[in-house]
Amino acid sequence: MRLSELPKGAPAMVQDVEDAHPADPIAQRLRDLGFVSGEPVRIVARGPLGGDPLLVQIGSTRFALRRSEAARVTVRQEATA
Repeated sequence: MRLSELPKGAPAMVQDVEDAHPADPIAQRLRDLGFVSGEPVRIVARGPLGGDPLLVQIGSTRFALRRSEAARVTVRQEATA
């Protein structure tokens, strides 16, 4: 599943960040910011009108991402208790 498709508030784990094209600077920046395999992530809020931007929390840090940026991140949704 793509991070951009994750329901608001659902816990997930990052699986991978995929490059949209060779040497994709946005994908590399996401990896540099901590979007690496095994990190917990969740959507905190979605913007109006199509949900852009997304407020994403990874660890204890929050980022505003465009849906196109979040679509580069594949996640595994975690079961809720």
